[in-house]
Amino acid sequence: MLPLDVLGPGGPYRSRRQETIRDIAGTPVATLSLAPSLYVTRAIKALRRAPALPVDARIAAFAQAGRAFATQSVAGMTAQEYQHTVSSVTGIPITVVRSATDDIARAAERIHHSVENARPAAAVGSWRDPRARGGAAVWTRRGEVFAVHAAGNHPAVHQGWFDALALGYRVAVRPSRREPFTPHRLITALREAGFGDEGIALLPTDHNVADDILRHADFGMVYGGADVVAKYAGDGRILPQGPGRSKILITAETEWEPIVDTIVESISGGGGVGCVNATGVLVEGDPSPVAAAIAERLAALPSLPATDERAVLPVMPIGPARRWDEHLRQRAAGTKAWLGGDGIVGDLGDGSAALRPAVHQLDSPFAEQLGMELGFPCAWVAPWDRDAGIRPLRDTLVLTAVTTDENLIDELVAEPTIANVYVGDHPTPWMEHGLPHDGYLAEFLMRTKTIRH
Repeated sequence: MLPLDVLGPGGPYRSRRQETIRDIAGTPVATLSLAPSLYVTRAIKALRRAPALPVDARIAAFAQAGRAFATQSVAGMTAQEYQHTVSSVTGIPITVVRSATDDIARAAERIHHSVENARPAAAVGSWRDPRARGGAAVWTRRGEVFAVHAAGNHPAVHQGWFDALALGYRVAVRPSRREPFTPHRLITALREAGFGDEGIALLPTDHNVADDILRHADFGMVYGGADVVAKYAGDGRILPQGPGRSKILITAETEWEPIVDTIVESISGGGGVGCVNATGVLVEGDPSPVAAAIAERLAALPSLPATDERAVLPVMPIGPARRWDEHLRQRAAGTKAWLGGDGIVGDLGDGSAALRPAVHQLDSPFAEQLGMELGFPCAWVAPWDRDAGIRPLRDTLVLTAVTTDENLIDELVAEPTIANVYVGDHPTPWMEHGLPHDGYLAEFLMRTKTIRH
């Protein structure tokens, strides 16, 4: 049993209240300490009192921590042991966990590039910059402590708070109780690399204490579904990170056959568990041939245990898998099932199941199912026309627009609720370090001040 302690300002803390983390088979793997309310309050106060590291020290610590996270033994676990544990507990394919490990390390090594890209071109990073003597805009923090309610659907989600730490915020992370291994390992590596016990904290809690972390911090970021977005929508201190509802649009003047690989990768890449995975495919014209081609390709994906080197689909205990199957059947009522209509439960014979892909065709681009996002490869294919316009494409994290219509591209880029637009043959999960995911986090955490000295 691996002990996952609270990582507070006084060092590791093993609380009396603990939660057992089990793998897909139900075998106990770890005990997660849960921080009580008073401990959380004191921890946030200690983070606030702690001075920020100098910027050069922060950048160097990130690089060192990234290398340790990906290649060295941290908190008593090798990188390989960590990856196997995450895969066996979450059901995320082992190759996806490995890829995420490397991606996190690269993000840490390139963090300076990321935060510099977010800074306004005319702003300087410090009042000590010689350009401030005659008057200059200085890029400065709006607060001191940043809190995160992290998601557990994918290890790489923890890149989302890197910029805050690099910008000098002290950071408190409440991990998902589904997957606390990645933040525990990452925060341990960051503390050992130079951020120390009072620069960053891991504060696992139950739901009753969770809001205490946000209440005592200056700013916070929360991952969750539409209910979480609605809960915090009116709080200017909180940045909600909701469903991605990523989509692909194919207009009539383009050929879809050459990009089937891109469509399939968009839907199923990384196990299909991410917010950047496409869940909607809108086609100008008859969507049936596109749906049929996608279904044929996705049907060939194998059902395998998550720790199998060939695994590409997420795995969970068979009971929850059957509940997801029933939920999908209910929501898909009235649609045409090209794949998954007879079930998505790929029984592995050991009490677990791979979640098989599903492809359903809708009658309208305004069908409610188009906004439905599930934690496995599931696509809704719908007709689209110019009269529908961009309304069905709103509230989208990533939109791949396979079109040559520049006026349409103008509209898509200008639409405030579409976060990213990829024009042409580019899969929706594509990301590049230094480019914004859902805007730069620094847009939320920083401001400019005019300084003259």
